Amino acid sequence: MNHKHRKILHALFAHPVSANISARSVESVLKEMGAEIEQRHGGRWGVRLNEHFVEISHKSHSLSPMQVRQMAKFIKDTGIDAERDYPL
Repeated sequence: MNHKHRKILHALFAHPVSANISARSVESVLKEMGAEIEQRHGGRWGVRLNEHFVEISHKSHSLSPMQVRQMAKFIKDTGIDAERDYPL
């Protein structure tokens, strides 16, 4: 994973929660981690990673703070630790 993707991954776990993270950037990071992403109807993604699944809306260009927290929880639930697995 390149440095740009690592910075985006760490931004998902930052406090306070960022409201300026591009949905396309998060999609690229998830793909780098091996996720399968399915475009769904109504501006939604279906994301499968390490036998976990989440569906998330991405109607705007950037994720809302709630969506950022949802993605961070999903990544954590898959067993990935950004600090341990993808240090800056």
